[in-house]
Amino acid sequence: MTIPSTDMSVRHDGVMATEGPRSDRPRRRSFPPAEKLRLLAEYEQAVADGDGNGYLRRNGLYSSLMSEWRRARDAGLLEGKKPGQSVGRPSGEQAEIARLRRQLELANRKIARTEAALDIMGKAHALLAEISESADTDTKPTKP
Repeated sequence: MTIPSTDMSVRHDGVMATEGPRSDRPRRRSFPPAEKLRLLAEYEQAVADGDGNGYLRRNGLYSSLMSEWRRARDAGLLEGKKPGQSVGRPSGEQAEIARLRRQLELANRKIARTEAALDIMGKAHALLAEISESADTDTKPTKP
């Protein structure tokens, strides 16, 4: 009876080292905060260009990862971190601050759109008033 050979060797300290069946699996990737910010900015630019999914495929990333990084960025967890320093999850206060910042940004964009629309309406009103006045002066009959 022959025992199947396994890749076992004895290290120089006499301890048996085994190569398990999972030793050839790829290691999980980790990204430092600066890399996360860079990848997130590139992804958001790709989304603006209409190629967000293609960007994720090319880089082997997932949209859920982008969402998680966006939340961490918005909560201020990625700024000022050194490489290798853990990022962690946002606290309740940080998550609330990030939510309020997003809400404020949305409100500011709505206000800007409304102001632009009101400016256009004001100019259109002034133009129509000017046209109306010139039309009234041109068609008045003169007395003999």
